Amino acid sequence: MADEVTRDTWRIALAQVDPTVGDFPGNVRLIRDLARQAAELGSSIIAFPELVITGYPPEDLLLKVSFVEAARRALLQLLDVVPDRVLIVGVPWVEGGMLYNGAAVLARGELVAVVPKHHLPTYGVFDEDRYFARGTQTYRFLWGNLRFGVTICEDIWYPVGPASSLATQGIDLLVNINGSPYHRGKWQQRQTMLQTRASDCGCYLAYVNMVGGQDELVFDGNSLVLDPNGTVLARGASFDEDLIIVDLPVTRVLSSWLHDPRRRWLARSEPHPTLPVIDHEIPLPVPDGQLPSLPEHVRRQRIPLEGTAEIYQALVTGVRDYVRKTGFRTAVIGLSGGIDSSLTACIAADALGPENVTGLSMPSRYSSRHSMEDAEALARNLGIRFIVIPIEPVHRVFREVLAPLGNQPEEPDVADENLQARIRGTILMTYSNRFGPIVLTTGNKSEMACGYATLYGDMAGGFGVLKDVPKLLVYELARYRNSLSPVIPERVFTKPPSAELRPNQKDVDTLPPFEILDPLLELYVEQDMGREELIREGFDPEIVDRVIAMVDRAEYKRRQAAPGVKLTPRAFGRDRRLPIANWFRG
Repeated sequence: MADEVTRDTWRIALAQVDPTVGDFPGNVRLIRDLARQAAELGSSIIAFPELVITGYPPEDLLLKVSFVEAARRALLQLLDVVPDRVLIVGVPWVEGGMLYNGAAVLARGELVAVVPKHHLPTYGVFDEDRYFARGTQTYRFLWGNLRFGVTICEDIWYPVGPASSLATQGIDLLVNINGSPYHRGKWQQRQTMLQTRASDCGCYLAYVNMVGGQDELVFDGNSLVLDPNGTVLARGASFDEDLIIVDLPVTRVLSSWLHDPRRRWLARSEPHPTLPVIDHEIPLPVPDGQLPSLPEHVRRQRIPLEGTAEIYQALVTGVRDYVRKTGFRTAVIGLSGGIDSSLTACIAADALGPENVTGLSMPSRYSSRHSMEDAEALARNLGIRFIVIPIEPVHRVFREVLAPLGNQPEEPDVADENLQARIRGTILMTYSNRFGPIVLTTGNKSEMACGYATLYGDMAGGFGVLKDVPKLLVYELARYRNSLSPVIPERVFTKPPSAELRPNQKDVDTLPPFEILDPLLELYVEQDMGREELIREGFDPEIVDRVIAMVDRAEYKRRQAAPGVKLTPRAFGRDRRLPIANWFRG
C-alpha cells in the first residue's frame, strides 16, 4: 500500500502517439518505448491516448470476440514495463458481460483498475453506443498526498459527469485520455473548453490526445496540461508524436480550494456526486529524491499550427498515414496542369517524399499546351517522376468501337467528356496494378458536392486528398505551399479552371463562380440550411435551386467516392449521411 510520505512536486508524462488499428505488437512496442523513456526522465504517471492498445477508431472490429481478447492480452504484456510507475492506457475491456471503453491503470505489475467511459458520443464521426456500455461509476486514485482521477475523451466535454463527481470528492489532478479527431480550428475549441473545466474542477488537468491519420480521420495531437486556474502549462506538438513532461506542485491545489469559496460550496452542495466514486490506493511507495533535469527538446515550448499551415499539415498527415497504414509505399497522380492536381502532388511529395510520387500527364486533343507545360514544370520543381501518356489514340479507337451504338455527335457531348476521364482513370489504375502505387484522386469538395466529377474516371483511386477542401481553399493552400518553396507555376493560379474535355471549356460554364458557390455549399452542406434560408442569406433563388439540385442528385456519386481527409465539421462520408433515393428538395 502507498505510504504517507508527501511530495510537493509530481512529474507526469503525456505520450502523444500514432498507433495503428489492429497492430497489437506494434502498438505495444510503441507504448513500451515511450513509457520507458518517460520513466527514465523521472515521470511518476505516464498516460497514453484513448484505445491506444487497439488504435482508434477500431469500429466493427469491436464486435469480434477475438479482437477484444487480443486487446486484453496486449494490455497484460504491459504490466511489467515500468512497474515502479503508474501507467494509464486506453483499452476496450469486458467486465460483467459488458464491453467498456476503458482506461487501464497499471502499477507494480498489477491492473489496479479499468476506468469506464461514461459519456458515449453518437454524432458526427462517432458511433460509440454501437459498441460500448456506459460506465456507471468512476475511481479516485490515492498515492501518498496525491489524489488523481482518470476520464476518457467525451467525459471531459460535459460539465456534469465523471469530472464533476471526482472534483466534488477532491482531486489534485485529472488525467483525460483522448482520441479527438481534427477539424479546422478544433484545438482552439478544445482549449477553451479545457480551461473552463480545469477552473471548474479546481485541479490540474492533463489532456493527452492521439496523433496521426486513420482512414478519413486525422488526429492533431495538441495535448495540454493546465493549472487549476485554466492556465496552459505545456502543450504537445501539432500533427507529430511528442512526449510532454510537466512538474506539478500539487500543494497549490489545496491553496486554490482555500482561496476559492466556489469549490467549497461545490463540495458542500453535492454530497452525493453524479457518479459513485470508488477510492483505490496505488500500491507503490511515494517517489523520493530529486527529479532529474529535463533535456531541452522536452522543455521547449510548442507553438500550435494555425490557419492554412494547420490545414496543410493535416492533409500531409492524412495522406502519409493512409498510404503507410494500408500497406502502400508510393503514389501516382494524374497531373493536368491545374490547381487541384498541382496541390495534390505537393501534398503527396511532402507526405511520402518526392522519390515516391509519380505524376502522369495524359493529354487529349483538347489539352492546352500551357497545361502540359505547367504539369511538367511542377513535377520538375517537386522532383517527382513525370510520365506523358497521350490518350488521343485510345480515345479515337473508343469512338470507333462505340459508333455502332449510334448518336456520335461531331462535337463532344457529356458522354464523350466522361469517356476521356474514364480513359485516364483506366490508365492510372493499370499503372497502380502493375507497379504498386496507390492512386490519389484530385477532385475538391466543391466539385464533389455538385457532382462535377466522373464516376470511374477522375473519381477512380484509393484516396481523395482534397475531398473535404473547397475550391477557394485549394488556392489558399497552394499559395501557402508556394510560400515555403515556389513549386507551382504562377500561371496555374491565374488561368480559369477548366476540365479541358471540350474546346474552350471553363468550369463556370457548368458551375456558379466559386466565390458564390463555396459559401452557398458551406451553408447547405455543413449547416443544413434550407432553400428559403439560403435565399434570405442573399443568394439568387435561381442559383440556389440549381445548386441544391446538383448536390442532391450527386449523392450516388459521393457514396462511391474514395475516402479522403476530413477537414471540416461536416465532411462527406462519415459525417453527412443522406439517402440516395430521395425526393425531398429544399
